[in-house]
Amino acid sequence: MVDDPGFPADLRPIAAACAAQLDLCRADTSADWVYLSPPALLEPGERTGTYRLGTDELLVDARGTSAISMEDFAVALLDEAELPKHRRTRFTVAH
Repeated sequence: MVDDPGFPADLRPIAAACAAQLDLCRADTSADWVYLSPPALLEPGERTGTYRLGTDELLVDARGTSAISMEDFAVALLDEAELPKHRRTRFTVAH
C-alpha cells in the first residue's frame, strides 16, 4: 500500500519503519515472533468481538473497505497472545 500514489505522505515513514521491523523479524532464525499488521483504517469504535483473519494481503470487505476498531484490534492481539496460531509469521485482521 505504501507505494500507492494515494498513500498519505505523512504516514510513509511509519509504514517504512514497520516494513523494516517485519524484515528483521523474518530474518531472525531463533526468535519466536508474531507480527500483527493493521488494516488500512484503525480507529476507536465499538468492540464487536468479531474479526476476520488474513495473512500478507490487505483484508477488504465487499465495499473495498479495510478497517477495524481499535477495540477489536486489541481483542485480536490478545486472542493471539492467549492462543497462538501465527508463530513466526505476520497476520492481519479486519471487520
